[in-house]
Amino acid sequence: MKASAFFLSALTLLSAGALRAQPSFAGPVPSTAVVQSADQRRTEYLARVDEVQAWSAARVTPPGELITDMGLIASKLARHEDAELCSRSVIELMKEPGSGPFWMFPVVNIAFLGRDHLSLAAQKSIRDAWRTGMQIRGDTENHWAMYYTSLYLMAELYPNEPADSWYTGKSSSQNLAEARDYLVHWMDLATTVGQGEFNPTHYIGEYAIPMLFLSTWAKDDAMRARGHLKLDWLFADLAENTLNGVLHGANARTDDTSVIERWNALASFFSWICFGNTPPPANYGGWGIYFATVAKSYTVPEVIYRIATDRDGDFLQRDLKRTRRRWRNSDVLMAPIYKTSYTRRDYAVGSYQGGMADPIQTHVWDVTWAVADPRGVHNTMFSLHPMSSGYDMQTYFTELPDQMIKGVTKEGKASYDSPDKFLGGSRFEQVFQDLDTIIALYDIPPGTRFPHINGFLSKDLVNLTVDPSGWIFAQGGRAYLAYRPLAGFELQSSARIKSSWTGERADTGDKRLYSPHLKNGTIVQAASASEFKDFAAFQAAIRALPLEYALEPVPTVKFTTLRGKAVVCTYGAAPIVDSQVLDYTKWKLFEGPYLNAEKGSRKLTITHGRLERVLDFNTLTITDRVKPE
Repeated sequence: MKASAFFLSALTLLSAGALRAQPSFAGPVPSTAVVQSADQRRTEYLARVDEVQAWSAARVTPPGELITDMGLIASKLARHEDAELCSRSVIELMKEPGSGPFWMFPVVNIAFLGRDHLSLAAQKSIRDAWRTGMQIRGDTENHWAMYYTSLYLMAELYPNEPADSWYTGKSSSQNLAEARDYLVHWMDLATTVGQGEFNPTHYIGEYAIPMLFLSTWAKDDAMRARGHLKLDWLFADLAENTLNGVLHGANARTDDTSVIERWNALASFFSWICFGNTPPPANYGGWGIYFATVAKSYTVPEVIYRIATDRDGDFLQRDLKRTRRRWRNSDVLMAPIYKTSYTRRDYAVGSYQGGMADPIQTHVWDVTWAVADPRGVHNTMFSLHPMSSGYDMQTYFTELPDQMIKGVTKEGKASYDSPDKFLGGSRFEQVFQDLDTIIALYDIPPGTRFPHINGFLSKDLVNLTVDPSGWIFAQGGRAYLAYRPLAGFELQSSARIKSSWTGERADTGDKRLYSPHLKNGTIVQAASASEFKDFAAFQAAIRALPLEYALEPVPTVKFTTLRGKAVVCTYGAAPIVDSQVLDYTKWKLFEGPYLNAEKGSRKLTITHGRLERVLDFNTLTITDRVKPE
């Protein structure tokens, strides 16, 4: 995530010289109790919004100096503070416009918040910057969402202006039409065959913030409705994939920090501000400040709030997503992603079928267990083939091939070419999930860079035992975990990459399970501690489960799960459960107790108990109802 330049220093929150309560990211863990009253939920939500705005606006600027942080300016404008200083600061900042969506959307934020507060000269400087500063569209789904939302809103803000007044060389009406066409096309894709950058740990902000801006400021009723619908859609998807507010399971894109410290991501900011059930990350994740400046115009619907906070027992959710666009080496432009999530009180298991959703930052599967305070906790377990490949990068990117691997490690993805990384997908991994069982198979061709498997064993596991049976047993929180490597391995110390930009490392106490075998596999079975008399009873139950496997000619597993399912998984073939071949072609866009949508429908039904909300992109309507008892 290209946000490091915007991330803010953690300072004591001061207002008019008076000490205020510490920010929530440094405070006690929020309660996970369900807030029943709608008025109370709204009051607590507004208090969280005010906290972010106040913290940001109160950051110290040396006396006499202009403000150089656009988030600080936006926060002051939202609070109607220091308009004259903000105006002078904006004029100075606009002398050298940035380039691309990460500059565009903060400026849009300031332009709209400042319509009644910035000086005419400051507003003119913003308008001039959109003439002189060449904006690069970028090459990812989140880039285009930010870029076109920003261009759309600015074209509406300055209508009927000629082509030579815009960096695009197009008139206001032409810019508006191009931006509208793309946004409608993108929403159609996401609501028919699934989002490409699905369930991102950080990039959720690059969707939620532009959609909030669109739903708040678009003049066109249809586009304003689209922004609101898509924002609800995003937060419904977030809610069903969280465990006490912490995003778990597969991610199209994540990073080296949040792949092991699951809470430490911008997604947790949105859980905190919308659901109030987990601490926000430090400095509200940086980007969270831009959301907070406009957040009072939005309220998360009760049905989504309750999905996040008020679960009625265990639940299984299956969703359809898609890969990033492929430019070479494939006959399919965007391949389907079949995503599974099984959530219980004590843990959650999530996955998709393997392969690459994104060539660099994919996270394919994990077991994540619940903890009282997730800050600093590595409450997850998974394995992967650490892929580094110019072929793969050429499939998904259009840059010069000889510089791709070297270049990407200098652009915020420092671990990509590291053999000990815990981030990324592989063409040579196939994954199957049945409830709380994972079977991951690997068939790596000779000569492949990094021909081994990395398994992640957290520092926070207790009772870690390498059993003579071949199983590795451990406990995380109230979850019992069994991990079965299918080939020889050794446990090594793991040094986490602290900075995705510099590659700086730090010893965390975690372990890497290193298995240097081309034909390989991992089985993981989870259970709640409450299901067994003690840890020894769990181990005995796992040892007793029927298991057969072979690695030649390709990895094959026959396993009866703890839930009594007879599973057969063979690399390169469809999984078989209780003699039935899994048919992915029947997968729906969403299918579960809370979210349901047919593939191609453009319509999502969100349900919790008697509450129902239907988001319909065909009619651009939202329908709420309370089902009869």
